[in-house]
Amino acid sequence: MFPMAGKDIFILGIESSCDDTSAAVIRNDQLLSNIIANQDVHTYYGGVVPELASRSHQQNIIPVIHAALDKANIKKNQIHAVSFTRGPGLLGSLLVGTSFAKAFSLGLSIPLIEVDHLEAHVLAHFIREPGSSSAVPSFPFLCLTVSGGHTQIGLIRDYFDMEIIGRTIDDAAGEAFDKAAKILGLPYPGGPYIDRLAKTGNPSAFRFPKPRISGLDFSFSGLKTSFLYFVRDRLKENPGFVEENMADLCASMQQHIVDILMDNLMKAVRQTKITDVAIAGGVSANSSLRQAVTDQTLTRGWQVFVPKFEYTTDNAAMIAISGYFKYLNHDYSGYTVAPYSRSLRS
Repeated sequence: MFPMAGKDIFILGIESSCDDTSAAVIRNDQLLSNIIANQDVHTYYGGVVPELASRSHQQNIIPVIHAALDKANIKKNQIHAVSFTRGPGLLGSLLVGTSFAKAFSLGLSIPLIEVDHLEAHVLAHFIREPGSSSAVPSFPFLCLTVSGGHTQIGLIRDYFDMEIIGRTIDDAAGEAFDKAAKILGLPYPGGPYIDRLAKTGNPSAFRFPKPRISGLDFSFSGLKTSFLYFVRDRLKENPGFVEENMADLCASMQQHIVDILMDNLMKAVRQTKITDVAIAGGVSANSSLRQAVTDQTLTRGWQVFVPKFEYTTDNAAMIAISGYFKYLNHDYSGYTVAPYSRSLRS
């Protein structure tokens, strides 16, 4: 698809869509560095505080980029282009990354490349690590992208041709995990805690209603409400209910979320006849979802692509690889570009 490059191409990627400040450097499609600065302050508040997030990005972005260049063992004047997350995400956080990327581009007179955060999660599957020979998806393929703010199924025909064929009509799967964790008194972010506790629980211990949504769209608001009322009513009968049944509650809720995701993913495979299937996004780190998708290789003959854990959460490596493909396609941005909080895709 792309013309052969006559030399190595170095891309700097910058990710600042939420509360993690990240910078990465790739040489062609091979990752050289991927540095992430987390913001632990939000744990105290039980969720991301936008103002605190943007302030922390301002403090972290220069050290993080310096560390990424240092680990990659290159100088900034070797960078051919800088790619950055334009959206969706928190506007204050995105403004920090966008502004720095513009300044970096102007200062070095190199191309500026905007990247959609959700598309980058999909393209993370094309990151190569030095010495690794792991397979990458072939076009077309299906990708289930699941995170705290997004749940969607994409038909991926090309690096730049992605059609959303199913999306959540209300809450995302990651929100359902976090809400359930909060109801159970678990720390934020709750998804990893539920995943860990569920390993010793019975996923069939408790049943909750599934949404009845036509097509390939998702809904998790009803499940959240059902879980809230279920726990509330049981606590009235037995104040120790949650403590006595914590593992089973986590396993049951997790299984319901995964079942909803897998039902639509299997429906998408049947409708499109595409059996190359990938998952992406923060919730793709969930062990139950990873196992459910991987099991389809034996039961249904799918070719499955599961990302490495470090590429599931927000990271600049996926922004850099997206920037690389756009660079080869000469798809550059102007300096008037502004970030967006919600996806531009209808």
